Amino acid sequence: MLATLKRGWWLMVLRGVIAVLFGVLAFAYPGRTGEVLVYLFGAYALVNGIFTLGLAMRAPKGTPGIGYLVVLGLLGVAAGILTFFYPGITAASLLAIIAVWAIFTGVFEISVAIKLRKELSNEWMLILAGVLSAAFGVLVIAMPRAGATSIIWLIGTYAIVFGIMLLTAAFRLKGLVSQARSATRPA
Repeated sequence: MLATLKRGWWLMVLRGVIAVLFGVLAFAYPGRTGEVLVYLFGAYALVNGIFTLGLAMRAPKGTPGIGYLVVLGLLGVAAGILTFFYPGITAASLLAIIAVWAIFTGVFEISVAIKLRKELSNEWMLILAGVLSAAFGVLVIAMPRAGATSIIWLIGTYAIVFGIMLLTAAFRLKGLVSQARSATRPA
């Protein structure tokens, strides 16, 4: 699994950048709550799912934990597609999709970090990203009647923090790749 993440570290960078961009846009356009939220979330979930599937496809055959990436990618793609096909869904339905997706994302991120704890230093960043994601999903379920702007700000904050955690983890993985290349070069 670590080898796959090392090879696809740049896909984690793209996921992180898209998450941060999504969060910033959520803050920039809080007045157009329903429409903006639907399309921003749909785009984010779809692209995030595609990049996660890309990471899974780049994994060598037999890589342990690849199923986690496939499931997470498919959930993202499905959440994005459903959002675009049904833009008129109610706020509660959209929030339920977001909440379930965030909880599953969190659980899978934590699971991957635990599997890699002996191979990856500072795996706590991936664990923290997973905890934040799962906690966010639980909060969205617990507060469905909160004001739309508050929910958008919560979603924006989550996306920015999650994106920063992914960027941090990705650049740490890139560092491992650089260290491995340096160690294998003849003196």
